[in-house]
Order: sequence, then C-alpha cells, then structure tokens
Amino acid sequence: MKKDVTNRGFSVIHFTDSRGVKCSLQKSSLATEDAIWLGVDYASTTHMHLTKEQASEIIKVLQVFVETGDL
Repeated sequence: MKKDVTNRGFSVIHFTDSRGVKCSLQKSSLATEDAIWLGVDYASTTHMHLTKEQASEIIKVLQVFVETGDL
C-alpha cells in the first residue's frame, strides 16, 4: 500500500489486489459528511479480489477513517 495525495489535496492509498488489479482507497470531497471512494482504478474489472492479508490492511485504514474521518 502506498499513501499519496491527489492533485486536489485529498488522501489516497494505492494498492493492487491478489490478481494484480490496481485499486485505491480515497478520501472523498463530499462537503456534507466524511466519505471515501474504494474500488478498482479501471473498469476492465469491477471487483477486488483480496487475500486475508490485504483485507486486514484495508480494515486498518478503514478503522482510522471511522475513528478520525481521515485516511
């Protein structure tokens, strides 16, 4: 997992799933409440295929979001 910032200043985490598909977890720009985008980066595949280890890493990031509203 690689943490970065979008060109608009929002936190984004890039990773690949177990099949090598590029995915991301990104802080949303929604002004009315804290929200995130989670999914594959390109529509050639529409679902992530995650191992237990990958799911565990995503859970850690999601827990930070739940507790703080940030990534």
